[in-house]
Amino acid sequence: MLEAESLHKSYAGQPAIDDLNLCVGKGEIYALLGPNGAGKTTTINCFLGFVRPDKGRVLVNGNDPALDNRRVRRSLAYIPEQISLYGWFTGVENLSYFTELAGERLSRQRCESLLIESGLEPDALNKRVSGYSKGMTQKVGIAIALAKEAQALLLDEPTSGLDPSAAYEFSRSLRALRDRGVAILLATHDLFRAKEDASRIGIMRHGRLVHELAGTELGHAELEGFYLEAIRD
Repeated sequence: MLEAESLHKSYAGQPAIDDLNLCVGKGEIYALLGPNGAGKTTTINCFLGFVRPDKGRVLVNGNDPALDNRRVRRSLAYIPEQISLYGWFTGVENLSYFTELAGERLSRQRCESLLIESGLEPDALNKRVSGYSKGMTQKVGIAIALAKEAQALLLDEPTSGLDPSAAYEFSRSLRALRDRGVAILLATHDLFRAKEDASRIGIMRHGRLVHELAGTELGHAELEGFYLEAIRD
């Protein structure tokens, strides 16, 4: 569903991505770990079509965003570290608005159902988003992905700033999407959640994929050891 083939991207002569190859299949969570500047966000931006690679290519369900970005975006949902919602709208109103922008009109009942399925409490559905916690806004993002019936989901540091309970609830939502067959690419610093949730884990350094591990291959301490060794100068 998501493929990067010999991907290169440089800024001012400095490589942000250097010969990156990875793939994420349907029903798989792939976690990209690495320090700031490792190339995780640039990789996601290439899949979104926000950044064009200098060499190589990315494919979303066989389509290149550099050639057919409209078709690619119909297949994708994206949840950044900070989701931009309209604070004066309620959760239901935000979901209705963003799905209508994508060309689909949902009934109020359907919006409420999707938000509850995403983990939002019923008493929060009709409250203004300006009063939501970060965890609550992330659940609206999950609901938007559900409403789009996205085949692939890209996430950039989605659990940053969440307390352990909210991070666990968010991970549970990701696993539910995985079980529906959604391909999930997650850029994160959260080694614990990567180990708990990911089918595979890639460790990036200076734009290169230096390790790729199965999530079931190793324990938390072993993953931390691999990570610290991989990023050590």
